[in-house]
Amino acid sequence: MPPSPQSVGESGTNYDVIIIGAGIIGCAIALNLARKGYRTLNVDTLPAAGYGSTSSSAAVIRTYYSTRDGTAMALEGYHSWKNWRTFLKAEDTTDLARFVETGTLVMKTEANNNLERVLSHADALGIVYEHWSPEKILERLPGYNLERFAPAKTMDDDTFGTPTGGHVPGGVYFPAGGYVDDPQIAARNLKDAAVRHGAEFRFNTRVVKIPVENNRVTSVIFENGEELRATTIINVAGPHSGKVNDMLGADPGVAMRHRPLRQEVVQVKPPESLGYSREGLIVSDNDIASYVKPGGGGHLMIGSENPPCDPAEEVDPDDFSRDLSDRALTYAYRYSQRLPELGVSQHPVGVADLYDATDDWLPIYDRSDIDGYFLAIGTSGNQFKNAMVAGRLMTALIEYCAQGNDHDEKPLQFPLQYVDHTMNTATFSRKRELTKESSFSVLG
Repeated sequence: MPPSPQSVGESGTNYDVIIIGAGIIGCAIALNLARKGYRTLNVDTLPAAGYGSTSSSAAVIRTYYSTRDGTAMALEGYHSWKNWRTFLKAEDTTDLARFVETGTLVMKTEANNNLERVLSHADALGIVYEHWSPEKILERLPGYNLERFAPAKTMDDDTFGTPTGGHVPGGVYFPAGGYVDDPQIAARNLKDAAVRHGAEFRFNTRVVKIPVENNRVTSVIFENGEELRATTIINVAGPHSGKVNDMLGADPGVAMRHRPLRQEVVQVKPPESLGYSREGLIVSDNDIASYVKPGGGGHLMIGSENPPCDPAEEVDPDDFSRDLSDRALTYAYRYSQRLPELGVSQHPVGVADLYDATDDWLPIYDRSDIDGYFLAIGTSGNQFKNAMVAGRLMTALIEYCAQGNDHDEKPLQFPLQYVDHTMNTATFSRKRELTKESSFSVLG
């Protein structure tokens, strides 16, 4: 059961927790809080759960990250996706998103040091993997060209598509991985599960102000002037999280920069010789700075792994183009270096949407300098898979701070349920220095 209202703030509030955002992570936080008896309200400017950047997520589920805590969190999250219906406690007749377990292949390159650090985390956490030789890769992905093309380039570079010598030495296959077939339905599943436990949601609703009194949040004020009180408010607004912070009447103390970045993903039809299908491999290829996953209608989805030649494109989350550009064509042509039979249309189809990414591409799961105001931000791009763990972590953090602990001085140590690992949540601090171990890309 939750603490009494007196133990977390003044009595007479409308809600224990107001959650700004109803994407995959906002809904996961609501479910975990509601399961513990908190009265929660999610508010979102869009018409339904998962309508924002969640709906454009590649929804890849994988167990490799650049940090130990990030890897452990991903492995923990994998167990929830693997047992999705059980996790949700959903009826057999409920329409659920589906986790398609394809496995994931990560190419070994000089830039990722042949995955030495990634595999050290896998070994420490008991993650199963296989070393694939070039011959094994070609057996599974017929028609592949394993010549090296690094460093990645844009199409206007005169040397684009020219091999740079040698071949990719192989890759590492992780059986525990795949993708969720509909990320928006996954968010809706979490929302529906939260509602069954008493959580409330308001859509088409815009927060315009978050008042602060005596260094504590007191309420949220909506565009229509309505005010609702709460002892705890969580910013889970994705690409709009910076704008939400600006609604505070005080500085939340976020030292780690995060910003909305425009991203493109292109869809192409694979050649029949590849034998690719809905259950085809997910491939992360640092040599061509691209990742590839199965998409709808038998297509491949191709995205960037954020090499230096693809500079960050910071935009206003309320005013940006959703039209594909030459970036999408570049991603498709990069992949055609690997798969020469790939046909690339000059009029690409795909998605242009936003990440909310920090400078080191790791999320911020933290309190703030304002009592009662919490942050689950900087998550877009690589935290979809971790949503359920983030929901539990944020619930534990709220309780930890409500008990009088100084999280900045003595960060919460968060034990996982399925993985023999305790996370030091300072990893996700708003005040951290750049994480040197990071890939500084969407890979985290």
